[in-house]
Amino acid sequence: MDARTRERLPVLPILVRTVDQRRKDAAAILGAARHAGPSEVFTAAGQQLVRAVVPHGTAGRIWAEDPHTGKRRDLGLEDERAFWTWAVIEVLRATGIRIEELLELSHHSLVQYRLPTTGELVPLLQIVPSKTDTERLLLVSPELADVLSAIICRVRDITGAVPLVRSYDRGECTWQEPAPLLFQRRICCEDRAFTDEPVRTMLDQALIDTGAPLRYTPHDFRRLFITDAILKGLPPQIAQVIAGHQDIHVTLGYKAVYPEEGIQAHMAFLARRRSLRPSEEYRVPTDQEWQEFLGHFEQPKVSIGACGRAFGTPCIHEHACVRCPMLWPDPAQCDRLIEIRDNLLARIAEAEREGWLGEVEGLQVSPAGAEDKLAQLDVAPPDPAPSNSAFPRSPASVPLPRNLTSTPTSHEAE
Repeated sequence: MDARTRERLPVLPILVRTVDQRRKDAAAILGAARHAGPSEVFTAAGQQLVRAVVPHGTAGRIWAEDPHTGKRRDLGLEDERAFWTWAVIEVLRATGIRIEELLELSHHSLVQYRLPTTGELVPLLQIVPSKTDTERLLLVSPELADVLSAIICRVRDITGAVPLVRSYDRGECTWQEPAPLLFQRRICCEDRAFTDEPVRTMLDQALIDTGAPLRYTPHDFRRLFITDAILKGLPPQIAQVIAGHQDIHVTLGYKAVYPEEGIQAHMAFLARRRSLRPSEEYRVPTDQEWQEFLGHFEQPKVSIGACGRAFGTPCIHEHACVRCPMLWPDPAQCDRLIEIRDNLLARIAEAEREGWLGEVEGLQVSPAGAEDKLAQLDVAPPDPAPSNSAFPRSPASVPLPRNLTSTPTSHEAE
């Protein structure tokens, strides 16, 4: 869903401009056709058309023909579709409401609230309970107020009132009481409420007009609204109230996090940290220092792997790499490491046999380190060699279990 939102948010301004221009062009063409006589050529919105005469056409319909293609167009229907496509997109993107809440907006949804501090009247849009059975009030911006005003002016009848229409609730499978719904249109001399199918069809057609290979659903505008609002500084708690979510994690799930957002935040963090540290730490290194730094990655290379100690730090085990935990064993040198381990075990056996107890104590540390490196390479330890010494081995001379020297593999875990 985040990827879907990231893909559609940059296309939203193009979609808005396209449907707005299409609405203006359709209105201009319809207005010019009304003032043109039968078979008269007229020009509007950069198009040249001929007012068509339809003897048995529906009363009130205005038709025109394209002289280049000969196609007959219902200008009233084009104007109606262009207007309602624009209205649906504008309301959805400005409010973030669900499609069922959009279709339930009525003339009674517009309410006013007087601020107790200044006495200013603030227009609000009342969203009736839908999914969460909780109503909410949304602030009406000036842009949204213009859209709602245009809708009301379009649906009013000759008396100036918004007609009462009945809508069908698919969730409850019942017909609602007549109400002055805002999203209604006249079909066959009857006022009918919009359903979700025409809304989705209009959105699909609008995307075709933009040329973008995308498809918008009404719920996409809800995700776009929340993402855009939070990215522009709206607190997530306020976005939760506006969206009508009961859990803030749902709201944050609607917000698509952009890679640029994380990059900019990380860069700002680095800038703040750099400003707090001494400036001499960020000077340009000399050629000698740079060569020493590059040489550090060559010096730690040994016969059985590489040393992972930090730059500028000395060896803590006097170059006894087998017993050092900083050694990164090379899988290609596994045979050499096994040879070193076996040699150490043989030397310990010889020292025990000859009674060189001081050397035994020094040598017993290295086999444990070798076993640890082999365990990292997932090599099984050998069977312990028999000892002829009367002195028992100390615990350090016994190879450690593999589960104590490295993380067990999936086979070992079983």
